[in-house]
Amino acid sequence: MVCLWWGKMILIGFFSLFFLVFGIETLIGAFHLQNPLEFIMYFFSASFMILVSLVGILYPAFQVHAHLKTGMGVNHDEK
Repeated sequence: MVCLWWGKMILIGFFSLFFLVFGIETLIGAFHLQNPLEFIMYFFSASFMILVSLVGILYPAFQVHAHLKTGMGVNHDEK
């Protein structure tokens, strides 16, 4: 059961990192567009993709931190 939890956290982090890189590339590509309406569409969609990806990266980080913190706390309290 623990391997499934770790696998889920790694998978979420991996896909979030992939979409973060894809969002940054889309944001950079938006500045090369000539049409202002297309620029606005690409700019906001890339910004939203980056925002969601950052949340997807922070979620596993906080979950792993809480898991390790509670796991270490249990070991120190037992004698």
